[in-house]
Amino acid sequence: MTGIWAAGFWGLVGGSALLIGALIAYFVRLPQRLIASVMAIGAGVLISAVAFDLMDEAFQQGGFDSTAFGFLGGAAVYTLANIVVSRRGAKHRKRSGSNPDESQPDASSGSGTAIAIGALLDGIPESVVIGVSLLSGGGVSMVTVAAVFLSNVPEGLSSAAGMKAAGHGARYIFGVWGGIAVASAIAAMIGNITLAGSSPDLIAGVTAVAAGAILAMLVDTMIPKATEATHDYSGLIAVCGFLVAFVLSKSGA
Repeated sequence: MTGIWAAGFWGLVGGSALLIGALIAYFVRLPQRLIASVMAIGAGVLISAVAFDLMDEAFQQGGFDSTAFGFLGGAAVYTLANIVVSRRGAKHRKRSGSNPDESQPDASSGSGTAIAIGALLDGIPESVVIGVSLLSGGGVSMVTVAAVFLSNVPEGLSSAAGMKAAGHGARYIFGVWGGIAVASAIAAMIGNITLAGSSPDLIAGVTAVAAGAILAMLVDTMIPKATEATHDYSGLIAVCGFLVAFVLSKSGA
C-alpha cells in the first residue's frame, strides 16, 4: 500500500469511529460512565501521542522554533474556531451522555449541523498528522490512530443522539457521520500529498500545529466531559490510557 492510500486508509479508520458511535447511539442507550471512561482513556492516549509522538517528532525535524511556533499557532487557531462553532450549538459535541437531553441541550437541526462542523474541526488536525506521519517511510503510528479512534467514539455517540432527538432519520444521521469519516480519510491523504518533499521545518511546523490543536481540544472538550460522569476516577482512567500508549510507543508498536 503506497503512502497516499495508506494515509487515506488510516484516516478512514480513525474517522470511522464517529460512524460507529452514531450507530451505537441510534440503537443502544449506553451508561454515561462507560462512555465517559472511553473518553478518559482516549484523552490519556492522545496526551501520550502529543508528547511522545507529535512534539518529539516535530522537535527532531525542525528544532524548537518551528515546533513552538506551530504548537502555539495550532492551539490558537483551534481555540478561535472552537469558539465560533460552540456559539452555534456545538459546545456539547463531546459530552459523554447518550441521553439527548444531556448530550445536546439544544437538539435543533442547526445545532446538529454545528456539531458536524465541530467534528470536522476536531478531526482534521488528527487526520492530517496521520498522513504526515507516513512521510518518513515508516509505518503509521498505531498509538496516534488508536487515540484518534477512541476520541471519536463518544463524539459520534453524543452527536447522533442529539440529531435523533431533533427528528432526523437514520439516512441523514449516518450520511453525515459517514461523510465526515470520508473527509477524515481525504484530510489524511491531503496531508500526505501536499507535504511530500517539504522541508523538515515545514513538516515540523505542521506536526506541531496538529499537536497544539489536539491538546487544546483535549482541555476544552474531552477532559471536562469525561470528568462529568467519571468524577474522581477520570484521572486514574486517563493515566491508564497514557501508560498503555507510552508503552506501545516505546516498544515500537
